[in-house]
Formats: sequence, structure tokens, C-alpha cells
Amino acid sequence: MPAVIIPEPPPIPKWKRPAKTEQELEWADIKVIDLSKFDQPGGRKELAEELRDAVHHTGFFSVTGTGFSQDEVDRQYDIGQAYFDLPLEEKGDRRYRCDFAQGNYFGYRAANEKTIMGTDVKDNVESVNIPKFIPANENEPFHPYLRQYQPTIEDFSRRSLELASKIFTLFSIILELPEDYFSRRHLYEDKSEDHLRYMIYRPRPLEADARVENTWSRAHTDFGSLTLLWSQNVAGLQLKTPKGEWKYVPPVDNGIICNVGDTLDFWSAGYLKSTIHRVVRPPKDQAHIHRLGLFYFVRPGDTVDIKPAPSPLLKRLGLIDEKSEDAAPVSGLEYVRERVKNYHNHNDYADMKGKKFRVGNLEIEDQAD
Repeated sequence: MPAVIIPEPPPIPKWKRPAKTEQELEWADIKVIDLSKFDQPGGRKELAEELRDAVHHTGFFSVTGTGFSQDEVDRQYDIGQAYFDLPLEEKGDRRYRCDFAQGNYFGYRAANEKTIMGTDVKDNVESVNIPKFIPANENEPFHPYLRQYQPTIEDFSRRSLELASKIFTLFSIILELPEDYFSRRHLYEDKSEDHLRYMIYRPRPLEADARVENTWSRAHTDFGSLTLLWSQNVAGLQLKTPKGEWKYVPPVDNGIICNVGDTLDFWSAGYLKSTIHRVVRPPKDQAHIHRLGLFYFVRPGDTVDIKPAPSPLLKRLGLIDEKSEDAAPVSGLEYVRERVKNYHNHNDYADMKGKKFRVGNLEIEDQAD
């Protein structure tokens, strides 16, 4: 039989990385972890100790030495930019949209379809969430335009979770658990709510932003276990410090910004912090830029129990006891789907401020300030 020839995808414009802001901003002091040490003798324990303070107090850190070349990262930005440049009627086809009413986060989310903070100002973010490339996800939304670039996207997706698995190993060491405790709860071939995301914030007029306190993404914690955000130069992402101060997350050249999510917070009984963060209008020298982002969101396997882990460290600290281990199970799918419905299936987010979200015995503050 003749070989099957796979056509080359059409060429797309090159994304150009924006310049860093020249404005004086109050930057958060986040730890930078060089993962190139991971396989060196004693490297894992050394990295775990470097990471301990960051994840215990702020939940945010950055990693370098990731194995991703800048060209590979920029190619993902090229694809994301090309997709968002499509006409709305094409990229917004209902067949490929997120179904928030069902808690399904896979697919496309359009901008300007929700109002925010009790005003008539429209939400300015659009995104597309691409599920893992496994048989169980064959019927999940994946736009034909993106399917042209599947080999490149799939390779990036798989390697993203491989990178996350290294970080999970460090978390396991910190909590004195078997090194694979968390990584085997986040296997690529297991069905989960993991997704690679392209996301873009569209600039809003100054007067519109002023009416919503310059909010581009409301204060929240992330729903899953770990978030990878490939560092970008447009300022706007802020974290809330333990003292309650908002500080900008700095860009890290050739790095990935990481933060702990809710399920890892639950597994560690709050020792690893799921940090509140938000996105605000960028400084004046960047406020005109369409702020394109690249993410990988790691979720626990659908059937994985996310009650506190049997960590010797957590037991010594009095954070867990026998009752914790006997608590009714809450699965990864149950938690994430309910959280997505709670967070996104709204026309206006003003009614969520100050409330808490609860599933089973797991509770998280539902920030909206």
C-alpha cells in the first residue's frame, strides 16, 4: 500500500513577543526553580527544599530548565494567535464551545458575552481549552482549524504534563510521601479535566476599565492541582500575598510561572497554598496590547479521591488525623465539574462575592473582590 501523506498545515503569521513594561510596578518576590537539576545526584531533594517555602506561603513560583525551546513555545503562540484571529462565526461555532451548564470546560469561550461587577461592561477574555489527546476525549470539542496542527499541539500537551510530573515529585518529597504519589494521580492516559489553553485578553477603553476597578479577571483560585503559565511580558497578573497585598507576578525569561490549585491545597490540608490571584488592566505602555497567554491546567484523574493525603509531615503538624482519612471521598471529576459550573455558568459575577464553594467536606473561598 502507498504511504499515507499527511498534508502540511497552512503557514500562519509569526507572533511577536511584546516588550516588557517600563513602568515602575510592585512586583511579587517569587522563587525561581531550575529544573535542569532534577536528575542530578541529590537534585530532587535540593529542589524540594528550594520549593518548600514558596508553595507553603505564596503558592506561586517559576521554573526554568524546562526542556521547552523558545521556538517551540513561540510556535504555540503562533497557533493561538491565528485561531483567535478567525471570524467569530467560525471559531465560535456552537459545536466547539464550552458547555458551562454541564461544568464542561473543553472548547471555546467567547469574549463580550457576560457583564461584570454589576455593570454593563463586558468580559474581555476569550479562550480555547484543548483536552488531552486520549481515546476517551475523542468526542470532546476540538476545532477543525486547530486539528490541522494536532501533532505540534499534542506533543506540547504531553510534554507539559511530563514537566508537571517533575513538580509533583517535588511536592511528594516535601510532604514525605512516595515520590510518585501525586504524579500517578495525574497520568496522561487517564481521563481527567486537564487541558492546554490559549487565552487572550482584548483591550478595553480606559473609562470602561475604570468602572470595573480595572478588573480583567476577577480574584480566584485555580480549580485543579497545578497551573503552568508560560511567562509573558504583558503585566497584569497579580497574586494576593499572605498579608493581603496585591503584587504583580514578574515575567521570567524562558520560564514558566506555576501556581498551586485547589485540589493540591485539599490533598495537603492547606499546607500547599492555592493562592488567590487576578488579572488587572496592564500599565499604560501595554494597555493597548491584545494579551495572549499559553497555559496547561493539570487536574486530578476523574476517579481520583482528593481528600487529604496520608503525609507524615501533615500528621506531625496536626493538619490531618484519622478522621481526615475516613472522610467521604470526593472525586477529581466531581470537584472540578461542580467548581466550573459554580464559577462560569453566570451572566454576571457580582452575586458571587464573599461566598464559599463546597463539595462534600471540601470548601474553598469563592473570591470575587
